[in-house]
Amino acid sequence: MKAATRPFLTDLRAVLALGLPLAGSHVAQFLLAVTDTVMLGWYGVVDLAASVIGAAVFFALFTFGLGFANAVMPLVATASASDDDAEVRRATRMGLWLSAGFALAVYPIFWFSGTILAALGQPEDVVPLAQDYLRLMGIALLPALIVAVLKNYLAALGRTQVALWLTVAAVFLNIALNWVLIFGNLGVPEMGVRGAAHASIWVQVATALALAAYCARAGGLRRYTLFQRFWRPDWQAMAQVWRLGWPIGVALIAESALFSAVAILVGRVGTLELAAHGIAIEISAALFMIHLGFSNAGTVLVGRARGRGDTAALRAGAQATIVVSVCLALATMALYILFGGHLVGLFLSPSEPARDQIIALGAVLMMVAALFQLADGAQVVAMGLLRGVQDTKVPMWIAAFSYWGIGFPAGYVFGLVLGWGAPGIWVGLVVGLGTAAILLMWRFWAGRAVAV
Repeated sequence: MKAATRPFLTDLRAVLALGLPLAGSHVAQFLLAVTDTVMLGWYGVVDLAASVIGAAVFFALFTFGLGFANAVMPLVATASASDDDAEVRRATRMGLWLSAGFALAVYPIFWFSGTILAALGQPEDVVPLAQDYLRLMGIALLPALIVAVLKNYLAALGRTQVALWLTVAAVFLNIALNWVLIFGNLGVPEMGVRGAAHASIWVQVATALALAAYCARAGGLRRYTLFQRFWRPDWQAMAQVWRLGWPIGVALIAESALFSAVAILVGRVGTLELAAHGIAIEISAALFMIHLGFSNAGTVLVGRARGRGDTAALRAGAQATIVVSVCLALATMALYILFGGHLVGLFLSPSEPARDQIIALGAVLMMVAALFQLADGAQVVAMGLLRGVQDTKVPMWIAAFSYWGIGFPAGYVFGLVLGWGAPGIWVGLVVGLGTAAILLMWRFWAGRAVAV
């Protein structure tokens, strides 16, 4: 253990240097889905509906698969800080193996998705298109998870810029391919939602190949020989990635499922409320990506300090990450309180008959979202810090309890039982996420987590 006085600005600069590119990369990744939605919205309502249903299925499975990719980040950060090149290589390779295995194992869900969606009562005219879309997106899942593993590997080694610019390039490539394949430009057959899926495959494959080439050839990375004898299994390293990764996947699924369930609750209140909710959650999700980037930065800094056995650096890195997240949350709160209604209005046509009603409802939700940002930012940063010390199983249970034992029941009571409507349901979200933030922060600071 090392004890030293650490200048706060040094740690703050380290958080910003890692966190800003990671946040930008997450925002760009978010824009990939947004561009699909917008361009299919221009194409046709049925194709848009098929993509919305299909994307919900895809992202549920993708989110769970991300657990193995996210496990790579703390393992590589800790190993690199202790100059253990072999462990860096082993963890990343087995993260790739597990991610690929997961993608292959769940592909039958994509193939038989039409039967599943029909059994869930989805519209008859949408189900065939959604199945076609998902059968193609199931192919895209494998390169998408490979991209996620390699991004986490690079982030753990401090190589965040390349992931940012490749993701930004992927957004523009996706727009170009969508324009060609969805609408049938440049002599290509018009494919609608199937075109969007084909575009996603090409974008993910191109990004995966570019990242793999960089990892194999970049100066400073060749020492890890990441792809040399890649076919050889390493059962010990695989078990370690599995042990850390599956609880991360479950926690991610628990959170994403909560938001899906909240949308169903809001839908019971009314159509206009659901429209306002959809817009407000889209705005919140975009800014949440920034918190997620700084959460990743916290994972890396804490993981590196753990690898060096430096408790002072571990605590200082965690404190700097929390300070940045709180400042971001406060700035976001001010934005939502002062301009919430204006932000909602950007998503609505001036000719929309219910525009004023939706803006009024959305403005109220944005006021609640101000508190929501503080709670959600705190819990995701706490989760990232705990991953840095390779503590994932107890945080999984804390998250599941907070989201489903506290948040969802509170939203149901406030929104439907007490009649507060959509704002009450969102208050329940704040309560659940706030509970998670408090318990996870307690786990990190008061538990065994900070003892290197």
